[in-house]
Amino acid sequence: MRQGGAPPTGKWIGSPLGGVTAPDPLILPDPAKRFSATASRLKGLASGHPMAQWLTFMAQLSEAQHAAATAVAAMPAIEQSLVDHCVAARVPPFAADGHHRHSAWRDVLASLLDRLDRAALPVAAAAVIADVRDHSIDDLENLADGFLRGSLSGEDIGPALYVAAALQVYFTQLAASLEGSGLRLLPQRGLCPCCGSTPVSALITASGQTPGTRYLYCSLCSTAWNHVRVTCITCENSRTLSLKGIDGDSGAVKAETCDDCLTYAKMLYQAKDTKVDPFADDLASLGLDILVSEAGWARHAPNPLLLAG
Repeated sequence: MRQGGAPPTGKWIGSPLGGVTAPDPLILPDPAKRFSATASRLKGLASGHPMAQWLTFMAQLSEAQHAAATAVAAMPAIEQSLVDHCVAARVPPFAADGHHRHSAWRDVLASLLDRLDRAALPVAAAAVIADVRDHSIDDLENLADGFLRGSLSGEDIGPALYVAAALQVYFTQLAASLEGSGLRLLPQRGLCPCCGSTPVSALITASGQTPGTRYLYCSLCSTAWNHVRVTCITCENSRTLSLKGIDGDSGAVKAETCDDCLTYAKMLYQAKDTKVDPFADDLASLGLDILVSEAGWARHAPNPLLLAG
């Protein structure tokens, strides 16, 4: 199933005359909706938020991603024979740290930068954009490699924000080109079945034929995949899990902590807020990250735009 499509049909468990349906194992992204939805949610969350200026900037970046995703031609499709081979071997069809990128990702970056209104941005952000424009092709490719492999240097952190945003568009378009029915989840359930990246957050559904299902959302290619609840995303244990939240908020965003591996992951609950977005609400709940980290738990994996920004 693709995000934004019809509700999943799934398969019957038990009697077809009356039972529950199995949730779709994964949901491929829709590039035409993914970034615009995040931008819209960020705008809504920014109103009255302590980090309103920053969330507004991130909304502008998401709008630029949406414009780039719709303006730049779709990425060349991955050969089906390669996809079939990877699925049979239980490895991602385009592993983020080993995939041979098409040069079209740089077209995405250029389009994204063109759509950011530098006059409306903070001076420091506008200066970084100018710096990225001055990068050579080799410099940009090295920067992309450093981001995907987790080996950025301190001086690259600013430019890497825009490279990361462009790579999200590029990999989301790649994921959208796949045929979902032929894909399988990886043995490492906490990793994306399409690109092998870590999730940015998890969303617990409140509607459809399988309400209460937990989907992890890939931080890079935006694919969502089913992960059993009450199991740690990092170590797969379930003995010492608990939920942490901020008193007095809506309860839509919680941190699921694990005392076995001392990590946590964000959980978003549609039943508490039907408008939650896996990407926007993660950024807007940075305060929860700070509180949980200060209490001794490490985040399961970083948000790429926070890591680079």
